[in-house]
Amino acid sequence: MDNRQAIGSWLSGPRAAAEEMGVDFGYPGQQLGLPQSGPGSVARFGRRLGALAIDWIGCQLIAYGLITHGDLARAGNWTLGLFVALSVLTVGTVGFTPGKRILGLRVMSQNGGRLGLPRVVLRTVLLALVIPALVWDRDGRGLHDRLSGAVQVRI
Repeated sequence: MDNRQAIGSWLSGPRAAAEEMGVDFGYPGQQLGLPQSGPGSVARFGRRLGALAIDWIGCQLIAYGLITHGDLARAGNWTLGLFVALSVLTVGTVGFTPGKRILGLRVMSQNGGRLGLPRVVLRTVLLALVIPALVWDRDGRGLHDRLSGAVQVRI
């Protein structure tokens, strides 16, 4: 017997099928005690990706123009190094990178405080590895945020 509601279709997936059967997953950040929308709510993927792009492009321009003087082959490694340094210094001190600030985001501890330096370093190293940032939970936090006990929220 074919029970597509229980299995879910290949287009909608098992989450949609579970929601049709009455399972309530809540909103992103509900388990963390954050509001559903507005300041303090979990930052959505598009804003986080935009902030990352702003930071990466800024680091790339600095590496290409100021450090390697136009040598594109060497600029890639310098860009990654600058990005790691930028993230550790700015998130560790003020809680956001320039890209996050432009788009109205902040990184904080999941209990509401600031991240300590060891957790900022762990988060940044995992972010630089890329793969942990591509695996996220139902609150929209990447594995790098989850393992470091961080959450990105709207300002």
